[in-house]
Amino acid sequence: MPKALKTKRNRPKQQRVQGQVDMPFLLLTILLVVIGLVMLLSASFPTAWYDIKDVTNNDAFYYFKRQAVYALLGFAVMYLISKLNYRGLEGLAIYILIAAFILMLAVKIPGLGITAGGATRWLKYPVQWQPSELGKMGLILFFASRLSKREDRVPLRFNQRTVMGRFLNLLERSGFIELIPYMIVLVIMIAILAVQHHMSATIQMVVIAAAILFAAGISIRWFIIGGVVVGGALGYMIMGTDYMTDRVKLWRDPWSEPLGRGLQAIQSLMAIGSGGLFGLGLGASRQKFLYLPEPQNDFIFAIVCEELGLIGAMLILALFALLIIRGYWLALRARDRFGSLVVVGIMTLFAFQVFANVAVVTNLFPVTGISLPFFSSGGTALVIQMAEMGLVLSITRQNPIT
Repeated sequence: MPKALKTKRNRPKQQRVQGQVDMPFLLLTILLVVIGLVMLLSASFPTAWYDIKDVTNNDAFYYFKRQAVYALLGFAVMYLISKLNYRGLEGLAIYILIAAFILMLAVKIPGLGITAGGATRWLKYPVQWQPSELGKMGLILFFASRLSKREDRVPLRFNQRTVMGRFLNLLERSGFIELIPYMIVLVIMIAILAVQHHMSATIQMVVIAAAILFAAGISIRWFIIGGVVVGGALGYMIMGTDYMTDRVKLWRDPWSEPLGRGLQAIQSLMAIGSGGLFGLGLGASRQKFLYLPEPQNDFIFAIVCEELGLIGAMLILALFALLIIRGYWLALRARDRFGSLVVVGIMTLFAFQVFANVAVVTNLFPVTGISLPFFSSGGTALVIQMAEMGLVLSITRQNPIT
């Protein structure tokens, strides 16, 4: 992929026209959203009916109706964004990133932020949402906008007569100086997320950054060095942070607290196991009847496995895989490097969210709080995900004519 993206600027100049959106990508998106709504209805109605948190007023369709409204809004947002010229975002990337930083810090302002589960990650206005979602998009746009001009960068020259100058010239030739702006932005992002105790978003930011840098052709040696540094830092954070250490211990042995914090993981595995090969049937899950906590949120895939079985779950994962593969294929065909890198960032984020959610549900990963795109309950998250799909569709509309 990096070589393919790198050669785009060397191609003959092409006439650009406003074409049609990529229909396979659009249809896969619509299909997954619809299936997600059906599964959300099935997974959520017992929780909504019993209303143990006193939020649904015993309305069994509460979560479904709420998600359906946001899905309609998401389709409208996706359509509008698909009509826009994505090139305008290149100049706005730095401002979007700065706005994301400010909003991510604003969660700590009394009266604006919402605290849940010991972490403050949400803003109250205009609706409850996580500004880190805007941060992910800001990071994608910033990295893509700068790296798309990478070949136009003029190498820096320092005074060769001084020791410092020779050292800086060595760093320039190695490519280290080029990476400094990206490292600064990433460190600021990680520092803000550390204040929020938002480890899952931190991992997602690192994955996004690595994917776009790789697609832009950054030398592989920097990924090896970065992997060692990030791995060491992650290990230090886990060992030095009580809440992370507790999560890892609980992940390794959820049966140590079978009626406490380990309950969700245990019941998730029971749901998956009881589904077998063909499942119990749509709507026939037993674990969603207050056995599996929050079945409509991060652990909805466990209900999918229980009701549709291994075959049904694999078919849904196959649809996700087709959407992701189609997205990367569209990145190769985008009219310019900026569009290519934006699609790479969006699809890598999407792919990681699917993988991480399924890994948590199957207890392959510790609980991270990453939802399953298009399936998990969460209106603002759904709208943002569909807006990202709209941006991919906007890029596909700019069809080149050679």
